[in-house]
Amino acid sequence: MSGLAVLLVGVVLCFWGIGSLHVAVLAAGFGLGWLVADLFNASLTTLFLFALIGAVTSWVVTTLIFKFSAYFIGGLTGAMAGAKIADVLQPGDNNWALSAIVILAVAVAAAFLADKYRARALLWLTSIGGASMILTGLGRTTDALAFLHEPQAGWEQITSTVLWIVLAAAGWIVQRRLFPDKLGIQTDERSRR
Repeated sequence: MSGLAVLLVGVVLCFWGIGSLHVAVLAAGFGLGWLVADLFNASLTTLFLFALIGAVTSWVVTTLIFKFSAYFIGGLTGAMAGAKIADVLQPGDNNWALSAIVILAVAVAAAFLADKYRARALLWLTSIGGASMILTGLGRTTDALAFLHEPQAGWEQITSTVLWIVLAAAGWIVQRRLFPDKLGIQTDERSRR
């Protein structure tokens, strides 16, 4: 059940994130809360609690400071990517300090990129963040795919990383085709007029 919830939120963020900033904020906040709690093997109830707190908090903060929403969404999705990177880089038990450094560094970098490049950066960041949630969700659905959730050294880390890149690229392509107006992209039909 928990894997399916994360999987569904990840699909929404990865393939529809740029379509609605409200949905992107809620999904990114949910994912961030979930992935950070999941780094430390929290119970299912704690995972959902952290995810819901993350979703509500991110939406409230973004609503209050909408002027900085691209910066904030970039930071949230960057933190999700940072949590996934921290998990891939640390097979086995995760170190709190190293995880915090990686998550913070990626979140700050992503926030500045999103603030500077707006929709184009958010397109990449929602695709990357959603892809990390999809893999985490898939990894929790069955033992055969558990390596996607907690990759150990070797082929599991490589496979998990390659799948993350492929899913993020697929999300980027889908969002780019679904929302060209939000990205300022001229489609063939518009360019003929």
